[in-house]
Amino acid sequence: MVSLAFAIVVGNVITLTVFVQTRQSRTPQGYLKVSLAIADMMVGVLVVPFSVYTEISLMVTNTLPVWYQGISTSLAILYRRGGLLNPWQPCMLIGPVFAGCTFVSISTIFLMTLERSVAILRPLHKDALVTRRRTLLLILLSWVASFLLAIAPLIFSSNFTLEYNGCSRMCNYAPLVFGSRPPPDANILLLFPSFDFTLLGGTLVVNIVSFTSIRRYSQKRKLLSEGSLSDAGGGAGGGGCPHRPSFSDIKAAKTISILTFAFTASFSPIAVFVLGNVVGYTWCNFSFFAFWILTGNSCCNVIIYSVRDHRFRKGVSLLFQRDQSPPHSDKN
Repeated sequence: MVSLAFAIVVGNVITLTVFVQTRQSRTPQGYLKVSLAIADMMVGVLVVPFSVYTEISLMVTNTLPVWYQGISTSLAILYRRGGLLNPWQPCMLIGPVFAGCTFVSISTIFLMTLERSVAILRPLHKDALVTRRRTLLLILLSWVASFLLAIAPLIFSSNFTLEYNGCSRMCNYAPLVFGSRPPPDANILLLFPSFDFTLLGGTLVVNIVSFTSIRRYSQKRKLLSEGSLSDAGGGAGGGGCPHRPSFSDIKAAKTISILTFAFTASFSPIAVFVLGNVVGYTWCNFSFFAFWILTGNSCCNVIIYSVRDHRFRKGVSLLFQRDQSPPHSDKN
């Protein structure tokens, strides 16, 4: 857990530093990448260290904290029967932060996909449609909507609390069970996978449309390159395809599709776990791997950028390069 928290924080700090200091990154796509890095870094700063603290305190004191599984639920039930609100404990903050950052990540990936699709399908109108102001507004809306969704079970139902789960080693939502029957509104937790898979499905559709356009353009280029020089020169500056996407736009679209695939692969186990939990299954060992695979995704983006984005690699090399400028006297 400590190693993962270190990797998440260091990787995303490097990402933020490169995008903030590089002037070429001050674009709508750059702002979206900064938003994604902030959401990932919050997981490494708050969520994982809290799990580390809880595990170490369990080993040192051998006493269960009040936010641990079972104790938190029992206190919430006692407060509920007394007509009081659920008692506050750290999981009331850490749980929604983890859920909210997850929703911010997938909504940001969806916005990045839309931005690249506009650049590919409507390259002449890209600057007019995708502006910095609109991008920043959409980023703000995605953060607000994501964290409102993260606390939706607490807002729309009084039958849920947050506790540190001994299986997943994280703060999770837990229903308040009166007797042997789950609460009637337990299905509200299905909002989480429904939201994520709706955006992931939309991202998949947009990617299919974008890559279909790229494939048609590539085929047209191939046909024109195999034809006569007069046919190839008859196009408006690019072989009969005046609205062609640039190479950087195509490569960025491929990078975003890799980000989408990585997030989908890491989130799918969580969706299966939530669905099984609503039905009534516990799946203790599976929940541990599901939650920590999703957490590990927070340090994957910097690896993908390093492999796919040459500008990012150049920014990292400049970041760690020593200042080799000559002394002031030599300059004079």
